[in-house]
Amino acid sequence: MEGENASNKVIELMNEIASISDYRPPVKKQYCNLARRLKLLIPMFEEIRDMNKDALPDNTSNAVLAFKEALESAMELLRFGSEGSKLYLVLERDEIMNKFYKVTAQLEQSLGGISYDKLDISDEVKEQVELVLAQFRRAKGRVDEPDVRLYEDMLSVYNNSSDAATDPSVLSQLAEKLKLMGIADLTQESLALHEMVASSGGDPGARIEKMSMLLKKIKDFVQIENLVKDDNLGGKGIFSKVYGLGTNEKSHQAPVIPDDFRCPISLELMKDPVIVSTGQTYERTCIEKWLQAGHGTCPKTQQTLTSTVLTPNYVLRSLIAQWCEANGIEPPKRPSGSQPSKSASAYSPAEQSKIGSLLQKLISVSPEDQRSAAGEIRLLAKRNADNRVAIAEAGAIPLLVSLLSVPDSRTQEHAVTALLNLSIYENNKGSIVSSGAVPGIVHVLKKGSMEARENAAATLFSLSVIDENKVTIGSLGAIPPLVTLLSEGSQRGKKDAATALFNLCIYQGNKGKAVRAGVIPTLMRLLTEPSGGMVDEALAILAILASHPEGKVTIRASEAVPVLVEFIGNGSPRNKENAAAVLVHLCSGDQQYLAQAQELGVMGPLLELAQNGTDRGKRKAGQLLERMSRLVEQQQEVPTQTETQAQNEDTEPPLITNPDDS
Repeated sequence: MEGENASNKVIELMNEIASISDYRPPVKKQYCNLARRLKLLIPMFEEIRDMNKDALPDNTSNAVLAFKEALESAMELLRFGSEGSKLYLVLERDEIMNKFYKVTAQLEQSLGGISYDKLDISDEVKEQVELVLAQFRRAKGRVDEPDVRLYEDMLSVYNNSSDAATDPSVLSQLAEKLKLMGIADLTQESLALHEMVASSGGDPGARIEKMSMLLKKIKDFVQIENLVKDDNLGGKGIFSKVYGLGTNEKSHQAPVIPDDFRCPISLELMKDPVIVSTGQTYERTCIEKWLQAGHGTCPKTQQTLTSTVLTPNYVLRSLIAQWCEANGIEPPKRPSGSQPSKSASAYSPAEQSKIGSLLQKLISVSPEDQRSAAGEIRLLAKRNADNRVAIAEAGAIPLLVSLLSVPDSRTQEHAVTALLNLSIYENNKGSIVSSGAVPGIVHVLKKGSMEARENAAATLFSLSVIDENKVTIGSLGAIPPLVTLLSEGSQRGKKDAATALFNLCIYQGNKGKAVRAGVIPTLMRLLTEPSGGMVDEALAILAILASHPEGKVTIRASEAVPVLVEFIGNGSPRNKENAAAVLVHLCSGDQQYLAQAQELGVMGPLLELAQNGTDRGKRKAGQLLERMSRLVEQQQEVPTQTETQAQNEDTEPPLITNPDDS
């Protein structure tokens, strides 16, 4: 009976696999092949199911059970390959493919244990099984080459510290390869990431945070591209096609609201879309009323809600705003009482009591209580926007600030990381700075553990997104310890320091501070490191500092021209662009550096950059080529000193033929 049940389950699983319509681009080839091979085995298991179970050898019954277990693992893998995050499938390709080859080996081993040659099944079915076994063996021994370029492009976009520094052509390739070109694709990817957050218990970790940031950059690029195409094509672009807007529509006609932008309950354009545990999106006020009425199911799917947590759908909200702007409609404003998260007063007494008790521990005389409370707040603030608002409104920020200077290094680390997580919510950034947090963060940046220093640098970057905070942070001594971390930190520490310095140096008044803190020699050293892991960041910061008089002088003194010429010739598109930008500033007002670059053979790479570089790279290359053209003309027009001397020697005697004659 157990063998019969196993056969039925195998057939059921195989039919489910056969019903999967498609797989994500990063794994499409391998997963389609696996699904096709499994489909070929259905006839054999149907014949096994219909046999007299007493006629089945024991080893075959056991092998069928083992195959069922392997097939369940394959089903989970294939389901994620069809519905999971495309970004995850690329970033974690090694882990994904290791699972794939492990499952393939399990399937091959268990299938090989079935004595199909001794069973009363047709020759045609036996031939199919032999074919599948041979294919499994080949697949088990072959490792497909990953799309290295796709992976590197994703890391490049993630590591860029500003949207302005991101190469649009790279974003275009990513969106196209991953098939994230429209609203439906972007929303589906957002929901896939939401599912991963939900399955992680609300604590997604760095990987999912990285993917969320990547998705935001791709989404912003796609929306801008669609709008540009829409304008260029007179209303016939992608944006118009997606929303059904044609050139024959009258200007006074209201555009049709896309169904994805309407709340399934009210059918109105959503102002504050939120995701429930089933993955469906609703207007916040509508779903809150539904829940308050005592309903425990999803209105659209009727599935039981496993949680009442409402997660803001930031991707969809941004898409709605873009659509409104494209159609001349004022983007809907969320009600003042409906922030991205609920206020502390909207929390249940139990939730408020939990936060209140943690705050009491923060002011305890017990170092153990302070440490544990700061650690719990750190985790709570990491989980979601609701927690960030409630913790801040409860008055935690000043208490956390006071812990930045305590002797216990672990407490310091928890406190600064809690502030980092709280700063993710925009309204908290100003509150943190106004609470006097910067001196304490700088103290941790100087004296804390390496992890605390890294998180302190990340906190300063987050806070400096607001322009006035750039001034405050720079004036309170943050830049020198950031330069120190950039020099001596771990790889992650260097990147955190670089992103903070980049953001701070956007403000002109901080550029001189960074130069005087010794950042340029550190950046030059990073450019020539064998690992090359910080090249992108170093060139981006140099491009900012080169526009400052002190920065230009220091870069010139560091013998940077040969390094810059090398990157213009052999760097990535973004590195070529930034290296050219630095060289433009160095050559401004001093032809010595222009001539040096010319002697080093920069002309050819500049011509290539002017033709095929990024838009900014083309502009910088054009400026350099124009200056070099003038330099060549001057060299041709003005005789050299040697030539002049030769002419004089031929026509005039020397003025002094003997020193004694004078």
